[in-house]
Amino acid sequence: MAGAEGGATAASSAPAVDPASAAALADVAALPVRTRKALIWAITIVSVCQFLDATVANVAVPHMQAALGASSDSISWVLTSFILAAGLVTPIAGWLSDTFGSRRIFLGATIGFLVASALCGASTTLPEMVAFRLLQGAAAALMGPLSQTVLFDINPPSKQASAMSLWGGVAMIAPISGPFIGGFLTDQLNWRWVFYMNLPLGIPALGVLWWLLPSRPLVSRKLDRYGFALIALGLSALQLALDRGQERDWFNSWEIIIECVVAASCLWMFLVRTISSPSPLFRRELFANPNFVAGMVFMAALGISNVALSAILPSFYQQVLGYPVMTTGLLMAPRGFGLALNMLYMNWLLKRMDFRVMIAGGFVIVSGAMLLMSHWTLDMGFGPIIIASVVQGLAMGLIFTPINLSSFGTLPTELRTDGSSLLGLFRSMGGSFGISFIVTMLARTGQVAHSDLAAHVSANSLPGADLSGLAAMGLGAGAGVAAMLDGEVTRQAAMVAYVDNFHLLSWAMLALAPLPFLLCRKVKPGTLRR
Repeated sequence: MAGAEGGATAASSAPAVDPASAAALADVAALPVRTRKALIWAITIVSVCQFLDATVANVAVPHMQAALGASSDSISWVLTSFILAAGLVTPIAGWLSDTFGSRRIFLGATIGFLVASALCGASTTLPEMVAFRLLQGAAAALMGPLSQTVLFDINPPSKQASAMSLWGGVAMIAPISGPFIGGFLTDQLNWRWVFYMNLPLGIPALGVLWWLLPSRPLVSRKLDRYGFALIALGLSALQLALDRGQERDWFNSWEIIIECVVAASCLWMFLVRTISSPSPLFRRELFANPNFVAGMVFMAALGISNVALSAILPSFYQQVLGYPVMTTGLLMAPRGFGLALNMLYMNWLLKRMDFRVMIAGGFVIVSGAMLLMSHWTLDMGFGPIIIASVVQGLAMGLIFTPINLSSFGTLPTELRTDGSSLLGLFRSMGGSFGISFIVTMLARTGQVAHSDLAAHVSANSLPGADLSGLAAMGLGAGAGVAAMLDGEVTRQAAMVAYVDNFHLLSWAMLALAPLPFLLCRKVKPGTLRR
């Protein structure tokens, strides 16, 4: 039965041929199910909810602050708690799936996510909201790896590229759409609907999952508690440092110094533990696959170029170009349109082109799109934004799906959940690094640009204004004119900072373009040599 928990613990007499290899030869799914398309769409819908909630609450934070009676510093924990919980739980997704069954964990995580969403929407105090966001982040951390694993397991190899294109589009479009959807719901309804919206989407999908979702066989596997404690503490400290670094002025703050030391120490000890322990948290076979290791690196780069850029562009459109929330959301949409176009021809391309060429070409095109963005101006229309966004969306699709198929798709079935967890973790951490780096560079470049521009504001550069007479006008009109001038200088300086960062990211993406050719040639799914 498709919904039944799969079998007993894997015995020592397991066949020598991996099920994924046999399935690839016969072009059948490792876990065939009835009504496969309905299950794919149910997984896609819960994935939309999961990925949206990483960013959808950002716009509603000021409204939450007033309703929950929180300070400007403490309200940030509404966002930080979700990210911390996801980082803590992601490393043990594979162990939980093997020990308790993938079906039980996926259904339990989906139920927990929907319950946490309802409780977040009903929260009346900040401690309640933070606690429920922790639960929501923990559930989302399990849903991501398992949804990707199930899509591979239920699809035959010939359909896996299409499934990954669909899931990849969701993984990249949903975080982009989050701020727009959150802003729309907050303006039109209430900030609580940022969380309540998961219920009408998730409950029907949960019913389909309950009906059709299969489970992998249970596997007896010891949890490396020491290794888990090390990576959980290391990732938590690193995430806190990245999240609060700019606010605390980085290494001028003892808090950030301590968090970085703890993160570096714990992650280094975890690496040593993984190499030396007989039962590490992540199986060493994962790191014997060069395509998978390279996939982690490329996922981190994709996190920087997609997640980080998606996080800063809404503020650029609103604060620098002066667009309202609805217009900002519409300007983020062309990237999703480019991804959707990519899904239509991805399967055709994968059958006719070396995946390494596709990944390298994707990075070159992303670099070109960011180079176009480095020529944006304050008085431009919508055209340059739409063109650069569509091109970037097309390029992201060229990168994401081939990376998944060349790294995750070459793993044996028993390593897929761990592999998916690591890929998701690296994409998330890449996004966190990217956001912190870009925000820091924007602040520092903006300060330098503001100083340079302000030095050139004089009577000669502003022939229509009598700057010497502003002081004599008193605190009224004179102060108002001075404030207007400073505001315009600040806006011009911010534009310089964004353009400089787009140019820097363009070179960074171009530098990655040759690296895919170091990978092994394309192999059939599940044929990792052991």
